[in-house]
Amino acid sequence: MPTVKLADGELNYRLEGPVDAPVLVLSNSLGTTHEMWDAQVPAFSEQFRVLRYDTRGHGSSSVTPGPYSIEQLGRDVLGLADALGIDRFAFCGLSMGGLIGQWLGIHAGERLTRLVVCNTGAKIGTDEVWNERIDTVLEGGEQTMRDMRDASVSRWFTPAFAEQQLAKVARITQMIASTSPAGYAANCAAVRDADYREQLGAIKVPTLIVCGSQDPVTTPDHGRFIQARVEGAELVEFEAAHLSNVEAGDAFTQRVLAFLR
Repeated sequence: MPTVKLADGELNYRLEGPVDAPVLVLSNSLGTTHEMWDAQVPAFSEQFRVLRYDTRGHGSSSVTPGPYSIEQLGRDVLGLADALGIDRFAFCGLSMGGLIGQWLGIHAGERLTRLVVCNTGAKIGTDEVWNERIDTVLEGGEQTMRDMRDASVSRWFTPAFAEQQLAKVARITQMIASTSPAGYAANCAAVRDADYREQLGAIKVPTLIVCGSQDPVTTPDHGRFIQARVEGAELVEFEAAHLSNVEAGDAFTQRVLAFLR
């Protein structure tokens, strides 16, 4: 896969779909790679030039010294788009990717055509929770990342889905086991420090908020909070936990496509 060189590292990316189609950027969640969107790409790439990438510290992108910030990750997206000659684009991000989407909507709305933020919040978790996780990961290293593979199942998927779709769950959770501990910890800091509760009104681009009815990380109330503060924002709720694009599958894909069109 190709890479784009930034001032302090490289981003691994994948570009698919008609070369003359409008661009759609997909942004992964904490602890996953661009491959978390595999189920969506066949349908998305029929109508869009789909740009996926591994967030800094994830997958095959550079693990630069942390801690990171969501602003830094948002500027990575703009740098990637600039390097590829992309002026405006639709953006769809999940969890941490949704925080990046909020930052773009607030600070670079002129670059966006439409915005989809999935299973996210304007503020996610507490400093204490994130600091404990950062310390645990940095102390335990790769073994802790492997331990988190099993722990992530109950946060990312409903019990029924986890039981019935063993192969899909194993494929996604293996991503967290393979994530760099240093990169993961640096991104945890970015999520910890992000707080857009007072800035959401600055988002003027058409926005869709996607929630999972059984998401224990970013509940539907998180989504409704964003909707109440972004003028004209739409909200959809699926029977899913945190990774609604994986669990809701085609229903997720078709609803997002309908909004993007």
